[in-house]
Amino acid sequence: MTQPNNDGDARPQAKSGAARPTKRTTARKAAPAAPARRGGGRQASASRTETVVTKGVSADALPTSPAAPPRVGMASRLAALAPSARLSVRKTYKLYIGGAFPRSESGRTYPVVDAEGAFVANVARASRKDVRDAVVAAAKAFGGWAARTPYNRGQILYRVAEMLEGRRAQFADELGGPRADAEAAVDAAVDRWVFYAGWADKYAQVVGATNPVAGPYLNLSTPEPTGVVAVLAPPAAPLLGLVSVVAPVIATGNTCVVLASSEHPLAAVTLAEVLATSDLPGGVVNVLTGQAAELGSWLASHEEVRGIDLTGADAEQAAEWEALAAANLKRVRRPDPAEDFTADPPLSRLTTFTETKTVWHPVGI
Repeated sequence: MTQPNNDGDARPQAKSGAARPTKRTTARKAAPAAPARRGGGRQASASRTETVVTKGVSADALPTSPAAPPRVGMASRLAALAPSARLSVRKTYKLYIGGAFPRSESGRTYPVVDAEGAFVANVARASRKDVRDAVVAAAKAFGGWAARTPYNRGQILYRVAEMLEGRRAQFADELGGPRADAEAAVDAAVDRWVFYAGWADKYAQVVGATNPVAGPYLNLSTPEPTGVVAVLAPPAAPLLGLVSVVAPVIATGNTCVVLASSEHPLAAVTLAEVLATSDLPGGVVNVLTGQAAELGSWLASHEEVRGIDLTGADAEQAAEWEALAAANLKRVRRPDPAEDFTADPPLSRLTTFTETKTVWHPVGI
């Protein structure tokens, strides 16, 4: 029996009590997943081909590439070319004037020996003409160096300490003596440079002052550099003593001509090499090597030299050169036989070669 549905078509009706057929869904068995392919198709094919070729073949039967010849290192080749006994390049220690390293105009040198009397090096022996050249270079550099800010001078001095630290081993070799003592002296010299680098922009606040005056004025006093200073390095401490007398002179804006110790000049010339690569303008420090008895009087009597530090002079030389310095009113620092360079330096090292400038200014204007 058929009965029309709501849509108007006829469909058979199930009898009462009969089970209505249901739609059966059959799940298809999933196929096994293909193994992941690494790389492109060509690479996979190449791998299969390689497997086929090498399958069942002994490893000993496979062809091998010929062994590469052993490579000879550069050091081995140079050793084969070098002569059996090489002559080292001996260093001649020159002067340092105006940022350059000239030989003495006289062409003279003198030998330096160690504590056992063995030859170490030849050192230039400066003359009176070299003294004049060094003073001219220092006077020329004074204006620019004094015009720099104290902070900038301190930065340059700190750079000197950095470069000095990098040559620690070389300075220790040149100082000689027990290795531990030499290295301790170099470390103390580096620390002394850092000490004065820090003082460069601070000493004016300590030394300068605002002065009370009876009147409507503001009175200020401030230190200024003197000019060209001659420095005689102490022979007792070839490096630490040299640094202790040179660093305060240039930290305050002066330029200097240094007469190194004739017995121990090597550290002074190597220090000049450090200064030449430390942003210090040429002419600020000039280093002469030679005999103090020959050159000291010319430094003391030179009109362009405004001050002289006699730390490295003996008592007789100091008296003679102080009298020569008095002729043109130089500032003089006398030698102190009891001075200990390993101790903290006195403030007078900074103030000896400075002059005090006093300014009066009306209040309210």
